[in-house]
This record gives sequence, structure tokens and C-alpha cells, in this order.
Amino acid sequence: MKAATISEIKRALRDADPDQIVEYCLRLAKFKKDNKELLTYLLFMVEDESYYVQSAKDVIKTQFSEINSTHLYYAKKGIRKGLRMTNQFIKYSGEKTTEIELLMFFCEQMSALPLNFNRSTTMQNLYNRQVSRIEKAVASLHEDLQYDYQQQIAGMTQ
Repeated sequence: MKAATISEIKRALRDADPDQIVEYCLRLAKFKKDNKELLTYLLFMVEDESYYVQSAKDVIKTQFSEINSTHLYYAKKGIRKGLRMTNQFIKYSGEKTTEIELLMFFCEQMSALPLNFNRSTTMQNLYNRQVSRIEKAVASLHEDLQYDYQQQIAGMTQ
């Protein structure tokens, strides 16, 4: 089966009955955990973005506290899992400030681990990619916000 385009789906949803749309949403939520999490964000958390960011930070912090730091291989796996979760939170929100806050928190948590990342080029590159993502997101913000975030970025890269 070939999937319909977004514009076709949009037209069909406009013509659909509101009760039918509710049924579609509930059916979507049953099939995939990502759909259920996105619906949860859209229905309950979109109004209070600061609460969403704080709850996402708590989840990321919990993930980092569970990382096995005895061996670099296991730490890499845990860090990548934390990055996947962070990216998922960013994807649900879609706001640049949320992206910046969560990526900065991820980098802070990563640098706070008791590991020497100088031995691992992979981990250094992962960290540097996140910093460049932060810089790219900051560049798209208003000048006043850019200045505040750039000072925080300068503190991270030192």
C-alpha cells in the first residue's frame, strides 16, 4: 500500500467528522509508542513548555545515572540511548529553545560522567556534533536570546 501525501491526508481530515478524527487518533496511539507519546505531548504538555523541558531533563538525568561507567563500551551505548531519547523529546516539541535547552543539558550530563573521553574519538565527535547542533539552533533565534545562549555555549566548550 502506498501512503497518501500530507496534503491529501489534510484534506481528508478536514472533511471528516470530529468523532471519526478522535477514533483515528486513538487507533494511531494503539499502534506505536511514539504516536502515543506525541499525542500526550500535544494534548497535555504543549501549553506548558517549561514543564515539558523539566520532565524531559529528569528523564535524561535518570538515563545518565544508569549508565555503566566502568567500561567505555557500555558507557557509549548508554550515552547513545540518552541521545536518542533527547532527540525524541526535541522532535515532539519542535521549538528551537527546547532543542537548545535539552541539548545543552545532554552535553552537561555527558561531560559530568567520570570518564575520559579523550581516549574515544567517537565520543568526542558525538559531543562536538551536539555542540554544533546547539550553535546552529542558536543562530536561528532572536539576537537577544542568541547572546544569552552563546555565553552558555562558551562555558561548555572551555
